[in-house]
Amino acid sequence: MKKPTRRAAAPPAPAVALEDAPMSDIIDALSGGRVTATALTNAYLARIAAYDRGGPMLNSVRALNPDALAIAAELDGARPSARRPLAGVPILVKDNIATGDRQATTAGSLALEGARAKRDATVVKLLRKAGAMILGKANLTEFANILAIEMPSGYSSLGGQVKNPYVPTLMDDRGIPLVDPGGSSSGSAVAVAAGLCAASIGTETSGSLLHPATRNGLVTVKPTVGLISRAGIVPIAHSQDTAGPMTRTVRDAAMLLNVLAAKDPRDPATERQRRPADYTADLARDAMKGARIGVPSDSADPLNDFYYGKLPSDGAKLMAEVIKVLEDLGAVIVRANMPTRGWIAGPGTGMAVLNRNPLSSNKGNPTGSPIVFLYELKYGLNLYLKDWATNTEIKTMADIIAFNAANAKEALRFGQDLFLASDLTKGDLSEREYKSARAMDLLAARTHGMDAYMNQHKLDAVLFPGATGAAIAAKAGYPSVMVPAGFVSGADGKDTPDYPLGVSFAGRAWSEHKLLRLAYAYEQASQMRKAPPGLPAL
Repeated sequence: MKKPTRRAAAPPAPAVALEDAPMSDIIDALSGGRVTATALTNAYLARIAAYDRGGPMLNSVRALNPDALAIAAELDGARPSARRPLAGVPILVKDNIATGDRQATTAGSLALEGARAKRDATVVKLLRKAGAMILGKANLTEFANILAIEMPSGYSSLGGQVKNPYVPTLMDDRGIPLVDPGGSSSGSAVAVAAGLCAASIGTETSGSLLHPATRNGLVTVKPTVGLISRAGIVPIAHSQDTAGPMTRTVRDAAMLLNVLAAKDPRDPATERQRRPADYTADLARDAMKGARIGVPSDSADPLNDFYYGKLPSDGAKLMAEVIKVLEDLGAVIVRANMPTRGWIAGPGTGMAVLNRNPLSSNKGNPTGSPIVFLYELKYGLNLYLKDWATNTEIKTMADIIAFNAANAKEALRFGQDLFLASDLTKGDLSEREYKSARAMDLLAARTHGMDAYMNQHKLDAVLFPGATGAAIAAKAGYPSVMVPAGFVSGADGKDTPDYPLGVSFAGRAWSEHKLLRLAYAYEQASQMRKAPPGLPAL
C-alpha cells in the first residue's frame, strides 16, 4: 500500500507579536529560546509579502537580502549576549548604506542598479559583529532627496513610491501620497511601523530621520555628527550626514546606539566622540523631574514664533497636551522664542537653483537650496563612487547625470536640478562661497541659535513639534531624539485618517544620553504609540 505523501511542516509561528513588538521583546524571546532567527526571518518575510508587496503595497523594502535565511540558520544556535547583543535580530538598512555582500547599494537610483560595495559600511560591520541579520535594503527618497526639487518623500526611480502605513492612499494619477511617509529614510521608518523588521537604520542630513519618524509614530535618534561613523554611506553633505536607529521604543533606540556609537579610523569626525558606557543606563520614569525644557514659542512675539506659531489647531492642541505631561512629570517649562538670527540662517548660506521639475507647480522659477549641500555633494559622491562602489560603470556624479539624461523617461520623472547645480561646482571644496556658507551655518544655527538659546535659559533640552527643529539642530551638528506624541489628521486641505505626530528633544553635542532619558520619561508617561491599522498578525 502506498504511503501518503507528507506535507512539509510550516515554519513555527514566532512567540512574539511581530506586528508591534519592540526589539527588546524580540531579543528576550531569542534569549529565552522561545523563537529562532529562522522563525523570525520567515515571519518577517511573510509580513513583507503580505503588506509590502501585497495588500496596501507599502513598498518600503527595496530589496531583500538573498542570503537572509542562510544567515538566519547560522544564527539559530546563538543567543543574544553582552558580546553579541543583537544575535539573530533581523534589521533593515537604508539603501544608501553599503553592504559588502550580494546586495546592491543603489541610493534608489536606476543609474546605480546592480552596483555593489567593496566592503560593509562601518555601521553594517558593527551590526553584524553584534549578531544582527541584515534582512534587506529599505527604499528611500532617491539620493536621500538631493537629486531633484520637490521630489516626493519616499520616491526613487529604482524603488518607486513608499506609502505611509497609516494613510496608504495615493492622491492622483501621479502616484503621490496623500500623507507622505516622511523622507528620506521613508522605507526604514515604514518597515518598522508596519512590523516588517525588528528595527532599521536610516540616515539624516537635515530631517531625514526625524521627518519619517514623526510621520510613522517611531522613536529615532539623530546623533551628534561624529557619534556614528559615516564611512560607507552614500553622502549628501559630510558636515551634517549621520546614520541613526529607527525603533518602536526609546529603550530599543538606546540599545542600537550602544552598538553603533564607536570610533572609526575611516571617519575622522568620530575621534571627537564622547559617549557613556551604556545608553540604556538610567532610563527612568522620573528623569524629567527638574529638567529645564525650552519651548521656542512666545505668543507676545508672534512674528518670531517660528516653531509653534503656525501649527494647525490639532497640532497646537497636541503640543499643549505634551507640555502638560512634561509639567506633571516635574519639568520646568521655559517659554521663549528662538533668537531670530538662529533659525533664519546666515547671509550667503543659500543659492537659487532653476526649477525644471516637470510636475512642479513652480516650474521655471528659482528655488532656494543650501550652498553647503550642493558643494559637499559632488565632493562626497565622487569619493564614494571611487572608494566604495563596484560592479558599475558609474564612476562620477557626471556619469549619473549622463545616465539619467539618456534614460529620462524612467530616471527623471522629477528632474535632476540639484545634481546639475552641484556638478557646476569644482568638487574640491576650495571655493570661498562654500567656506563662507559653512561658517555662516555654524554661526547662525550653533552660536546664535541653539547655544545662545540654551545658555540664556539654562536649558537641558529644546522641545520641537515633529521635525520642525531638524534644520537648526542639523546645521549645528547637534542631536535630537524623536518620540511619538499623538495623532493629527488632514493634509493639503483634504480630510485624512489619523496619522502620527511626534515631538523631538534637541540638545548640545554628545547629549544623546540625557535626551534619551527625557524622551523615555515622556514615553512612559504618555504611551502614545499605536500600530498602523489594517496590518494585523498573519
